[in-house]
Amino acid sequence: MRATHSEKVGTGSNRMQEKLNVHIRNSWRTNLQLIKSTGNMIGYKKSLSEWQCLSEVKTGRGSPIFAPRRHCITYRNATVMEITTWAQEYFQKTLSVNTIHRAFRRCWLKLYRLKKKPYLNMIQKRRRFLWAKAHLKWTVAKWKTVLWSDESKFEVLFGKLGRHVIRTKEDKDNPSCYQRSVQKPASLMVWGCMSACGMGSLHIWKGTINAERYIQVLEQHMLPSRRRLFQGRPCIFQHDNARPHTASITTSWLRRRRIRVLKWPACSPDLSPIENIWRIIKRKMRQRRPKTVEQLEACIRQEWDNIPIPKLEQLVSSVPRRLQTVIKRRGDATQW
Repeated sequence: MRATHSEKVGTGSNRMQEKLNVHIRNSWRTNLQLIKSTGNMIGYKKSLSEWQCLSEVKTGRGSPIFAPRRHCITYRNATVMEITTWAQEYFQKTLSVNTIHRAFRRCWLKLYRLKKKPYLNMIQKRRRFLWAKAHLKWTVAKWKTVLWSDESKFEVLFGKLGRHVIRTKEDKDNPSCYQRSVQKPASLMVWGCMSACGMGSLHIWKGTINAERYIQVLEQHMLPSRRRLFQGRPCIFQHDNARPHTASITTSWLRRRRIRVLKWPACSPDLSPIENIWRIIKRKMRQRRPKTVEQLEACIRQEWDNIPIPKLEQLVSSVPRRLQTVIKRRGDATQW
């Protein structure tokens, strides 16, 4: 007796479902064996329930997290040797540094260089938090009326080729594999200003910086940049709290000129878009590698003039997001 068409279809579906179930059971057994073998390899023989999947952590109170990962996240500044010592005490087994590095990779962890940020005490964090809340309602159009200014130091990158070199084990004493350094590299102190409308003037400092010389820079560079960029429209001048900026003669000069100054919280370079401009130019200097101070100055001026206006608008438009991050972090440093 022949089977009907519906019976054939049903039989085929059942067979496909049965094959799928077998495949799922085999995959689960394979993954379970892999988890057990990985745990035995690093000496982790505790209950299987503690092997929480690294990509998904249970929500709610008392969520179990992989112990080595939890320890590394808690003690982020620990060295590899310190983590190795802790792991040996935790697992009661002798472990090598290579085993710890492999455990890092399994936990999706990696050693990175720390990002440099200024130290902030509780008072400074509080003032940053209050300043961000006070200016949170400023629109992007309002921030585009600010003339941002700052100083930055540039060095001739003599011998600074990085910390790593490609070589064989026998080439460790090859002179080409040394990291050269000098005690006082040639450098330049640069002052500049910018806004969302364009780049302002750039001034190279010669000698020390004091209030009198800073006022001269404001007269010769800031005021012409202000007229050129804003063309008579009202604007706000921004500078940080360096001593030449906050000196009494400087504040008196700004008051006589009727220049509105944006009050600025201490140790807050991450809130100023011009800091990103310095970072871009320094990255270009590492690529171009000027050999002398004259070449360094020429390269800085060239890269300063090459900053496009869309980039300036993008940086200035990010100020509201920076303030939101400061408020979220209760005044602590941000990623900018």
